[in-house]
Amino acid sequence: MDPLRRRSLLTLAVAAGTAILTACGIRRETAVPSGALRYTYGEDPSQFADLYLPGEGQQVQGAVVIIHGGYWRSTYGAELGVPLAEDLVSRGYACWNLEYRRVGNGGGWPATFDDVAAGIDHLAVAAEEHGLDLGSTTALGHSAGGHLAVWAAGREGLPAGAPGAGTPAVPLTAVVSQAGVLNLRQARELGLSNGAVEDLLGDPEDAARYALADPMTAVPLAAPVYAVHGMEDTTVPFSQSESYVTAATDAGAPAELIPVPGDHFAVITPGSEAWQRIVELLDAARRTKGPGPSRDG
Repeated sequence: MDPLRRRSLLTLAVAAGTAILTACGIRRETAVPSGALRYTYGEDPSQFADLYLPGEGQQVQGAVVIIHGGYWRSTYGAELGVPLAEDLVSRGYACWNLEYRRVGNGGGWPATFDDVAAGIDHLAVAAEEHGLDLGSTTALGHSAGGHLAVWAAGREGLPAGAPGAGTPAVPLTAVVSQAGVLNLRQARELGLSNGAVEDLLGDPEDAARYALADPMTAVPLAAPVYAVHGMEDTTVPFSQSESYVTAATDAGAPAELIPVPGDHFAVITPGSEAWQRIVELLDAARRTKGPGPSRDG
């Protein structure tokens, strides 16, 4: 069987098993993947991140915060980010595969946003323990995770008291959005994934809440945003990335739209042409800051 097809089937099988457990009211304990170090940033089982470090003596190329998608619902989890972390750590990146509360397991507004902010900030604790230089830290987010990654890059612009507001402990120097849901108003109007935006944010009449959560209202950002989107994506419309990049560049922000071959999952399939383009973007983003020190043990 084609390896890309095999990986896609495995991903779907894991998601199906998770959905069954969720429907039965069973809270799963997520095993720590081989080669990862688990950090918890709260008491909920979903408040954790797995740290992947390059081998001893290998130069650390930068840090990547991986934020998985799944339309913000608990059906999908951080297991979607494991193949990405394993590929990137082999290339010299320190990876922080972040889990967070989602709709169906205590997430939604404001918990999901609080978790993403706290989870990224907790990378500073791990970095201190391992001597990691976070001067080049890119958020890599897929689908709903792309939304959360771009949102997190704009935290400093949020008003006091809003979820995630304040000076981040780990500033993001770039964002690579993989088929991100970057225009919440449009996504709600289209009814994407059977009302996923309303599931996340609640009452659509609460305009202030929607404004705080929508990347479209946060432009311009200081960090560059690279919006990668598969041309055959039928899960998240290409217009989600296109409309965001148009708004960002019109506002003078550094943003780029990168069309790639493939469907919604091509961008998270190591070995695909889409994934290779993402690796190139990560390399370009970290070169603007320079590589960190080597890992000497």
